[in-house]
Amino acid sequence: MKRFYFSLFLALFFLGAASQEIPSILSLKERARVQDELLMDRFENLLPSLMREQGMDMWLVIGREYNEDPVLKTMLPSTWLNARRRTILLFFDRGNQRGLERIAVARYDVGKLFKGAWNPEEEPNQWKRLAALISERAPRKIGLNYSPEFAHADGITKTEYDSLVKYLSVRQKSSITSAEKLAVDWLQIRSEKELKLYDTISRIAHDIIEEAFSEKVIKPGITTTEDVVWWMREKVAELKLETWFHPTVDVQRGNPGEGDSQRSFSQQPAADVIQFGDLLHCDFGISYLKLNTDVQQLAYVLKPQETDAPESLKNGIKTGNKLQDIVTAYMHTAKTGNQVLKESLQKAKDEGIVATIYSHPIGFHGHAAGPAIGMWDMQSGVPGSGEYFFKNNTAYAIELNAKVFIPEWNKEIRIMLEEQAVLKNNSVYYIDGRQKKILLIPRNQNHLSQ
Repeated sequence: MKRFYFSLFLALFFLGAASQEIPSILSLKERARVQDELLMDRFENLLPSLMREQGMDMWLVIGREYNEDPVLKTMLPSTWLNARRRTILLFFDRGNQRGLERIAVARYDVGKLFKGAWNPEEEPNQWKRLAALISERAPRKIGLNYSPEFAHADGITKTEYDSLVKYLSVRQKSSITSAEKLAVDWLQIRSEKELKLYDTISRIAHDIIEEAFSEKVIKPGITTTEDVVWWMREKVAELKLETWFHPTVDVQRGNPGEGDSQRSFSQQPAADVIQFGDLLHCDFGISYLKLNTDVQQLAYVLKPQETDAPESLKNGIKTGNKLQDIVTAYMHTAKTGNQVLKESLQKAKDEGIVATIYSHPIGFHGHAAGPAIGMWDMQSGVPGSGEYFFKNNTAYAIELNAKVFIPEWNKEIRIMLEEQAVLKNNSVYYIDGRQKKILLIPRNQNHLSQ
């Protein structure tokens, strides 16, 4: 544990530093150590309670090299970038006193996390060895990752399933059940240690956006939106990080009909030269320590002699913040994503806000498992994932937009915002704050308010 807290200290050291300076990023070796310690903590302190909540005393996670179950990818040690050959992870709950047994039914130990339990020289057939291990433990329920609703929880392939059941007894086959809820909760629920690290991860993403949307990068009349996109990609590579999707940067401006609020999200805007008086919008996310961010923020390019954004744009972001407050106020473990969507849209309508809400869980995946709160093209509810109930200690990308009329431009625009937030004790807080003021280009101060 001392090693973990030393690693955690390194990761959190720069949280209080000035926002202009990107927090210290761990070396690859140190990241590996932190990731393995976080994973061991999840196995020891989170997974047993999740399995007991679902009444699941055995969980099999099965995948082959380059065709891994999405859950399997989150359970591999840091130095295992993929499964090896066929990797079978077996979890068996031996009760409160003896705890959770973790076995790798594979030729190899899986790092220090799973002890290998198959010797091909003694039993050449891997599936027979698995069947023997199951017989020895006589589980009441055997969870497998298949799901019609969540791709994240649908990781067992037909080949692997057919091969498994071929070697199981009739009673063992009857014990098989979908581990959908267990897999979803494993993916979406964050440990306390992960939540602490998320502050640093979000700070890094915010700082990259602040630099991208600054006079350091943008020269009005010269710089294009694509230039900013590729600057972001290069910055992420320079920091030895990754993006989980290609960023976007787009423009809304005073030209009638250009960049208006009717553009479909199925069509990406074309590259454009950034001009004085433009309202810039970005969609950007990074992956670090196996966690992801997803952020959308706004910036205004000051015209000569201007010292601030037009008042109507400043009021617009206040409307966007109000819509965020509406959504997060309704999030509760007694509700589903579709309930929160319906209640939020009705409240927004009552408040005179023309809203579109498409928020989603975030964590091991950018568009993660858990309750969807709408999609941009599904404002009446999302089948399947929208019917899932909220859980505490889960992170969300609060993603939405509000249409506002800009008198100075004589047109309607979208205020598009997205920030990471955590549902904890049925209350929501933003990870590293949220944007409350439009970033100004140029500027000499930080416009992100906590």
